Amino acid sequence: MSKLGQIGAKLHRGDISYDFIGHRKFWFSLSAVLVIISLAGLFVRGLALGIEFKGGVEYEAKVKVTDSTVQDFGDAVKATNAKDLGDPVVTTINNEKVRVQTKPLAQADIGTVRAAIAKEAGIPAEQVTSQQIGASWGQQIANKAIMALIVFLVLVFGVIWIYFREPKASMAAIIALVHDVTITVGLYALIGFDVTPATVIGVLTILGYSLYDTVVVFDKVRENTRGITGSNRYTYSDATNLAVNQTVVRSINTTVTALLPIGAILVVGTVVLGTGPLKDLSLALFVGVAIGAYSSIFIAPALLAVFKEREPGMQALNKRVSAKKAQLAAAAAAPVSVATAGAPAGAAARSAVQDSTRQDTPRKADRATGTAPTPSSRPMKAAAAGRPQPTRKPRSKRGK
Repeated sequence: MSKLGQIGAKLHRGDISYDFIGHRKFWFSLSAVLVIISLAGLFVRGLALGIEFKGGVEYEAKVKVTDSTVQDFGDAVKATNAKDLGDPVVTTINNEKVRVQTKPLAQADIGTVRAAIAKEAGIPAEQVTSQQIGASWGQQIANKAIMALIVFLVLVFGVIWIYFREPKASMAAIIALVHDVTITVGLYALIGFDVTPATVIGVLTILGYSLYDTVVVFDKVRENTRGITGSNRYTYSDATNLAVNQTVVRSINTTVTALLPIGAILVVGTVVLGTGPLKDLSLALFVGVAIGAYSSIFIAPALLAVFKEREPGMQALNKRVSAKKAQLAAAAAAPVSVATAGAPAGAAARSAVQDSTRQDTPRKADRATGTAPTPSSRPMKAAAAGRPQPTRKPRSKRGK
């Protein structure tokens, strides 16, 4: 068994553990900081929406890409002085093509920009492809994405409620999902990556992954807390913390297994292809999967424990568990206090050792045979020498 597997086995048995629920204030504070930074990025910098959402004209031309390709084509397009041109976005594709994106232009200006790109690339203008994208199309995509997100959250809330028969589990899962999406979108705003339809698909996909991992942890919580109010061994937080420890290795293995191929796609899409939907999709998936694994371990179970601990039954359970722990602590300290009461420390210690020696040392006959001493069935009485002797009845009274 690997070292990680051994650790997982010890965590599952409860031999070792990390107090995830006990340190929830730290993890809640960390998540709050991340969410605040993400929201600040969204409101201050905003999202770098792609041409699909803003609308505009996109040109592509085959060219031998060099270090100065982006600068040269940008200057060539700006030199046309087209109306409402703005600052064109120039990118390269797989060292074989150049892509130029501009704001919406008049039909005459579209031809002028195409001729400038063809001249810079050294090819006929007919070989430069152009595509006009309306802003209304991107708005439709955004509206449908928001509608899909709302429907998804409503259905998820209902399904989790029905499966676990616990609305508080649904609340915890939904809050974790909103946490994951906010941080992922905020990271896009802070770094300045373009938001394209592929990005929207990636964000919607990570919701399913985050929810899947959270449901697995919640299922283990339900198993550990079944009938918990009828005992006084563990509180709900203790049982939840045990469930997280029992599933943390599985969550780590699943996350790493998912991140490796996504990371490979991200490297290919960024380094090899340069730009395109592959990069946008893989980036959203990579960030979302990592944040989703974090929330399913540190945020969602802790939220569920906080919600459940407010119930009267769980508060009564906490009092019983605390009382039992105090009783066990007092019982553990009682023998020491009784042994030392009314006697010097040294004498009490010697007396305890002698008593233990007399109780634990077997008799010679027992040591020889290796058996424990058995009491005699005949009545005994003390003789003058102090040794018990059997008492015999008169023969006339035997059998009566």
